[in-house]
Amino acid sequence: MAEKRVYEVVFIVDPGTQEEDLTRLTENLRGIVTNGGGTVTKSEVMGRRQLAYSIGRSNEGIYVLFEIEGSGSEIAELERRMRVSDQVLRYLTVRVDEDRQRAEKLTARRARKAAKRPFAAAAGGGAGGGSQARSGGGEREE
Repeated sequence: MAEKRVYEVVFIVDPGTQEEDLTRLTENLRGIVTNGGGTVTKSEVMGRRQLAYSIGRSNEGIYVLFEIEGSGSEIAELERRMRVSDQVLRYLTVRVDEDRQRAEKLTARRARKAAKRPFAAAAGGGAGGGSQARSGGGEREE
């Protein structure tokens, strides 16, 4: 079996869509993913928002976010279905697992460096030493 990857899919639904039609659409799209072998780990309707530019005659849309874990073949089918759907105005798919792995490595590296670094407050130097130098400088005679 192919390696599992994590994708975020954001799609904008026509604002004239009724609530039950929106739930039916999201359930159909979720079914496409699960039938393709993937899993929807997160599903969030972010609500009605203003668009940056008008799409058709719409100035706003209903934003929906899916976080999908799968091999990638189900993403192709999902995008094909969204492309032919009249309710979906726009969609965007982003693979996020590589970015998350990179962020975890950077966090681990920062933690290792912080553990090796001597703490300035415990050593008595650092910020405390600078304030002593300033107070001692005021007592100088000329």
